[in-house]
Amino acid sequence: MGVNAVFVLLADAISAIQKFVWVFVLVYGLIIFAYILMSWIRMPYSVWMSRIQGFLRDTCEPYLGLFRRVLPPLGPLDLSPVVALFVLYLFGRLVIYLLDRLH
Repeated sequence: MGVNAVFVLLADAISAIQKFVWVFVLVYGLIIFAYILMSWIRMPYSVWMSRIQGFLRDTCEPYLGLFRRVLPPLGPLDLSPVVALFVLYLFGRLVIYLLDRLH
C-alpha cells in the first residue's frame, strides 16, 4: 500500500467523521427542538405520546441540565435550550474545522 493510498484512506475517514458529527448535531438539535415544542403543547394522554415524551426527556435533560445549573432563571423564561443549541452548533463546527485541518 503506497503513501498516496494511506492519505486517501485518511482523507476518506476524516470526511466520514465530519459528516457523522454534522448529522449528529442536526439530529440532536431537532430532538431538543421537538422536546421544547412538546413541553409547550399539552397533548391528550396516549401510550405512544407518553413514550415519545419520555424518550425526549431522557435524551435532552442531561444535556440541558448542564446549562440550567449555570444560567440564572429569568422568570418564566428558560433560555437554557437556546444556549444549549448554540453551544452544540459551535462545538460541531469546531470539531469539523479541527478535522479539516488534519488533511
